[in-house]
Amino acid sequence: MDMTMENCRKFVEVLASDAPAPGGGGAAALVGAIGTALGNMVGSLTVGKKKYADVQDEIIALKAKCDALQTELLNQVEADEVNFLPLAKAYGIPKDDPNRDKVMEEATIIACSTPMKIMELCCEAIEYISVFAAKGSRLAVSDAGCGAVCCKAALQAASLNVFINTKTLKNREVAEEMNAKALGMLAKYGAMADEIFNTVKAGFGV
Repeated sequence: MDMTMENCRKFVEVLASDAPAPGGGGAAALVGAIGTALGNMVGSLTVGKKKYADVQDEIIALKAKCDALQTELLNQVEADEVNFLPLAKAYGIPKDDPNRDKVMEEATIIACSTPMKIMELCCEAIEYISVFAAKGSRLAVSDAGCGAVCCKAALQAASLNVFINTKTLKNREVAEEMNAKALGMLAKYGAMADEIFNTVKAGFGV
């Protein structure tokens, strides 16, 4: 089921249940989409204002990128479910089945793919939000800060859905490669999101 087609209350209700999905990955994708949309809101409130005429073309182009990014993040909610379910089923394979390890390994790598994608998209969103925060309407700059916070949270949440799976991989070379990529994104873009938040907060004199 594509939970993004349900209302917010239904999504949260299913998230709180014992259903295997949506889980942390799907929630991260949704939060990332919300964060991206908050940045995009700043763009919407900037376009058409005489005060920001000199950056209007840049903001319009950035808004188009965010429109696509929001959709892609929302698509990851269902993608995470699709890519996690094979692993959920694999756990049910009898431990004495000679194919269990191979199936588990393949399913685990597939399960990592969506949260890794969510992380990449959140990094892209944070970059866009940094521009909205710097050049967008000052009346809505708090929304850019909120967007950065949401995208950082989504980035961190998605990373945990990578790490819980790489921990169990037998192929440690593949596991460490994914871990290194995820840790790199956390370090670079987590710091960028913090900088956006702190700059926005400082602008309010606190």
